Amino acid sequence: MIIHEQFPRYTEYNPLVPVWCLTPENGGAIHRFFDTSPVSPSGRYVAVLRMPQEERLPQPGETAEVVLIDLHTAEERVVADTRGWEPQLGANINWGPDDTKLYFNDVDTEVWEPICIELNPLTGTKRRLEGGIYRISPDGKNIISACMKRMRRTQYGYGVMVPDKHVPRNFGFRDDDGLYITDTETGKRKLLVSIRDVFDRAQPAIDKKLYEHGECYGFHCKFNPQGDRLLFTMRWFDTGEAQPWNKLTEYPLKFWVVTMKPDGSDIHVAVGPEQWDKGGHHINWYPDGRKLSMNLCLDGDKQLWLVKANPDGTELQKIIEGIPGSGHPTVLPNGRHILTDAYEKEKVTFGDGTVPLRLIDLTTQTETTLVRINVANPGTKLTSTLRVDPHPAWAPDNRHVVFNGYTGGTRRVFIADLGAFLE
Repeated sequence: MIIHEQFPRYTEYNPLVPVWCLTPENGGAIHRFFDTSPVSPSGRYVAVLRMPQEERLPQPGETAEVVLIDLHTAEERVVADTRGWEPQLGANINWGPDDTKLYFNDVDTEVWEPICIELNPLTGTKRRLEGGIYRISPDGKNIISACMKRMRRTQYGYGVMVPDKHVPRNFGFRDDDGLYITDTETGKRKLLVSIRDVFDRAQPAIDKKLYEHGECYGFHCKFNPQGDRLLFTMRWFDTGEAQPWNKLTEYPLKFWVVTMKPDGSDIHVAVGPEQWDKGGHHINWYPDGRKLSMNLCLDGDKQLWLVKANPDGTELQKIIEGIPGSGHPTVLPNGRHILTDAYEKEKVTFGDGTVPLRLIDLTTQTETTLVRINVANPGTKLTSTLRVDPHPAWAPDNRHVVFNGYTGGTRRVFIADLGAFLE
């Protein structure tokens, strides 16, 4: 991968690997998440979102910019604007199978409905697809998402903003909301699996009597790298509030991670409330697509561990003993390493607003802090949704990693070369 010398090097806290700042001039930039690469399939471009402001949550209709960064020339340009963003995952920017297809959320403000935009960032050609985007399939043929406008019922930051009156509530087991799929060729969307389908068909069976009086909403969804299975997370709560929002921060929810085939069949509960109630976050696929990884508390001591499980929930166990989990972990294709970051207040941090990028070697049973980056953002005094998470994401070469930080009084995006530690 070529990284132009004009990108300034990041040297704070003496990183053990080369690190460059990709957004040195203009702040407010974030890349999407730890499970999608912001680097284009060729390795030449990086796509990020630039927020119009960093001091508060976005308002419905507020416009952010989709920015393309050329790693070969160090040039950046605005390739689109969008009203379909929030401050954690931006506009859920996903690359398609090549550099001519970039997908992201927008909102049709005339009817306040999420839409997906397919953009050729090299020519500016656009197409409008039905529904929103969370993840695209590895072959670029299908897009999956939960309802992007309902997401903030359980947590702010991950979907799109529309006026409150346009956000439905999911009382009971809804058969008209759940996991959606969009055909990128036709641009048409359909409901792949409803929330009722999951409660009716998942194995092991879910005791529906426990949840019939509450509300359930879809959230994360991800294809495995092979594209032959996907995961879908659901969140449930019960409240008498007239208009509940952001329930994750107010009291515990009930969580399910379910897996299924891409046609919506063969639904299994991989992790359910019985286990997740102990504490946990950020599930992801192993590179082989046959197992899941996540941070999870296995006992009642609130200690996070890096764990793995089969897609049907069997063989749940620690990946490594003695090294705690944190942040947003990914297992590398070499099977030897795990990379993760940390939330600002987790035990593995430095207590001063800086967090580590942690490389864990499963062979030597050791971990190394490769980079230390500041994430402390004054905006979190208003709401934790404005926090800055590094979300370390691998480039297609499985050598370079893109991550977020908060330096010079603004959000910035960085790239690091981990090659020396992966040999």
